[in-house]
Amino acid sequence: MDQKALAALLFPDVTETPEDLEARYPARDLPEGAVVTRMAPSPTGFVHLGNLVQGLVAERMAHQSGGVLFLRVEDTDAKREVPGAVEVLINTLKHYGIHFDEGATIDGDSGAYGPYRQRQRAAIYHVYAKQLVLQGDAYPCFCTEEELTAMRAEQEAKKVNFGYYGEYAVWRDRPIEDVEAAIAAGKPWVLRFRSTGSIENKFKYSDLVKGTLTVTENDIDQVLLKSDGIPTYHFAHAVDDHLMRTTHVVRGDEWLPSLPFHLQLFRALGFRIPKYVHIGPLMKMDGTSKRKLSKRKDPELALTYYKAEGFPVRAVYEYVMTLLNSNYEDWRKANPTASSDDFKFSCKKLNPAGALFDYAKLCDVSKNEIARLDAAEVYDLALEYAKEFDPDFAAALESDPEYARSILAIGRGGKKPRKDLTTWKDVRPYMAFFYDGLFTPGEFPAQFDGAVVRGILEKFLQTYDPADDAAVWFDKVKALTAEAGFCADMKAYKADPAAWPGSVADVSTFLRIAVTGKTNSPDLYTVMQLLGSERTVARIRAAMDRL
Repeated sequence: MDQKALAALLFPDVTETPEDLEARYPARDLPEGAVVTRMAPSPTGFVHLGNLVQGLVAERMAHQSGGVLFLRVEDTDAKREVPGAVEVLINTLKHYGIHFDEGATIDGDSGAYGPYRQRQRAAIYHVYAKQLVLQGDAYPCFCTEEELTAMRAEQEAKKVNFGYYGEYAVWRDRPIEDVEAAIAAGKPWVLRFRSTGSIENKFKYSDLVKGTLTVTENDIDQVLLKSDGIPTYHFAHAVDDHLMRTTHVVRGDEWLPSLPFHLQLFRALGFRIPKYVHIGPLMKMDGTSKRKLSKRKDPELALTYYKAEGFPVRAVYEYVMTLLNSNYEDWRKANPTASSDDFKFSCKKLNPAGALFDYAKLCDVSKNEIARLDAAEVYDLALEYAKEFDPDFAAALESDPEYARSILAIGRGGKKPRKDLTTWKDVRPYMAFFYDGLFTPGEFPAQFDGAVVRGILEKFLQTYDPADDAAVWFDKVKALTAEAGFCADMKAYKADPAAWPGSVADVSTFLRIAVTGKTNSPDLYTVMQLLGSERTVARIRAAMDRL
């Protein structure tokens, strides 16, 4: 077949050449070893934890090498696109600390290698599509959906591999007269790649995560351009990654089956093949076995879940870093105040099988992150969360910022700070009792007689003086403990608990429940100081009345 005539027939309006595009998108001026990589999501509206994992891998590889991270939107599948999804994606990734050097933005594009939305790059793909036709590496296919369905049914009956190949590739070697007649008849066509591979052949490939793989050649004549002229992912990513000068492709290992075709395509186009970083899926324990995190089953897969639950951004970031590199946790312990940018990330330390998501560990990381913050930082972040998810509590926090910060300062700082807060959602139940409008009275332990508890509370009020320091205050608590016949010495009580009706710990619990409505709270002396004597006494008297 006359390939030049065929190319002109299929692409009569394409006048640019690959050389023109090479000149328009020159090699980047970057240091030796700099990584250029990207995030290239589809705008489906669902931003998940896997996006963040891939984004962090790409971001770390690019930025710690002095390279470039860009955002490309792969919107070739118009049926799956959700309006506003690009804005959601960009804002969500920014929220979690993924910042792009160039690429698609909410307002358009930023960078010299755009457009960064694939549907805007159709003319570019047609240049290379025409070149493949000229080389004899691509051809038009006019098969209808009905014909393709019949082909698959025949393959199923013969129990052979599915696909458009060999004897089933009926348009592969048709004469140009047949093509001209089909085009003249207005028949839609797709452009297919002319594969030279065989499933009988295998080759070795080195992936930066999976290591050396044994790969079977591709023998399918895959679609490059759909009937509307828009490319498939396979073709578009090859052209884009070349022209945007991508050195490393970070993606999920669900793309491994497509790797043989992608390598074929890069070679046919004359492009340098980027290094691939295929990341395993996020896993979770389901009983005694592991399974992939599921959009349908696991709310924690969606990044919106972490924001709504109130996990600090830094906690999610730090936890994901522990998933990516197993040595990150030890590094963080040795460098508690260092920037995560100082950690030497390595994609070779990624788990080839995929990381195991552990919710309990995420909570531990989050507790530690919040414990490191000072009261002002906790106040600001808790208020930001409350404004979006708990407006009533936000109003309480804003009514007296200094009071709220004083509450949050209790037990904060020092070598062993309190770790009461796992998420920003915990702040309300932790400190709501400080606000009369949010205070809920608590129930006293049923094993103690109400009259006994009431008597202890009465005796506390008789000696209570808000001017006392913490030591004098506690001495008075121990004194009334002994007066009530309870044990004021915890060592003695633990040695023979049956000898006493209760201990100083029980007396403290009575006071705590009366004042806070809770059995667990920050330091009770400090709580009373912040509440003030009037509210403290009023709450204790109200508790006595309930008894």
